[in-house]
Amino acid sequence: MKFLIIALASGLGTGFLPWAPGTWGSLLGIPLAYALAYPSKTLVLLSLTAFIFLAIWVSTQAENVWQQKDSQKIVIDEICGMAIALLFIPLTLKTVVLAFLLFRLFDITKFPPISFLERSLPGGWGVVLDDVMAGIYARLFLGLLLYLKWL
Repeated sequence: MKFLIIALASGLGTGFLPWAPGTWGSLLGIPLAYALAYPSKTLVLLSLTAFIFLAIWVSTQAENVWQQKDSQKIVIDEICGMAIALLFIPLTLKTVVLAFLLFRLFDITKFPPISFLERSLPGGWGVVLDDVMAGIYARLFLGLLLYLKWL
């Protein structure tokens, strides 16, 4: 079980990369977004919600394994955030790259309430929900750009 928790939490090992593990983990959210692009919207929302709850549980367990709060090795939260940033967006090279850049911007800068969620919520809740919020910000911004036909 410990091996499975470490594998999932670290994004199949990307969390162990020495430079910018969160960025590498974010890239793993792109294939997830593609996998979620084709089923019905209801199935997508249910699947993504289930994945978020799995990520919260896995992150809590990984914090216990590594004895470290919000370890940089935990990147399953970035995978969730990127999938949200691309939710119901036409997946083109331009939108994927822009969603990635926006998500990383919001995840790194921690605009409110992102920083509040990270600091205030216990265990995996704080680890994952700050990235969920960063993903929502990126998705809203990208949606606005698409609505205004600036993309």
